Amino acid sequence: MKEYFDLFLIFLKLGVLTFGGGYAMIPVVERELIKKKGWTTIDEVMDYYTIAQVTPGIIAVNLSTFIGYKRKGPLGGALATIGFVLPGVVFISIIAICLSSFADLPAVQHAFTGIRVAVGALILDTVIKMVKGVFKNWKSLVIYIIAFALSFVWSVSPVLLVIAAGLLGLLVFRPKTGEGK
Repeated sequence: MKEYFDLFLIFLKLGVLTFGGGYAMIPVVERELIKKKGWTTIDEVMDYYTIAQVTPGIIAVNLSTFIGYKRKGPLGGALATIGFVLPGVVFISIIAICLSSFADLPAVQHAFTGIRVAVGALILDTVIKMVKGVFKNWKSLVIYIIAFALSFVWSVSPVLLVIAAGLLGLLVFRPKTGEGK
């Protein structure tokens, strides 16, 4: 029972500490779940992010569900998800009640501008860490460049890019006949 409570509490903590969405969450996940708890690895987190890209829902919530499920099955997935979502629900409810009264104040607008800048920095940090972990060889770099060009230049759907990259990965990275499994 203590393990379930611990799982709930750590994701409650993540829910309180994480601002800016799923990608801004990676530094906190790395510190709390990988380094402190040892519950997952950065490669598993990247796999979860990949799956979360092509499944409905919020990336951070999906990540919580995946890790909770991995740790303690369906109940663990539910508790991790509830723990992660609860602070946001409380926080956004308070903001919704108060914001309409204060949204036009210059101090509030300036604060949000500063918050956006900080979240941008967290996302950039995350992107740099993700990119470093992705390039294991030149084939990965080629897939990255193609996916980036299709996304940035031609605005191809992220879902199509992820599916196409998955299929390309199956072709490019599978062992040759007689070369392993």
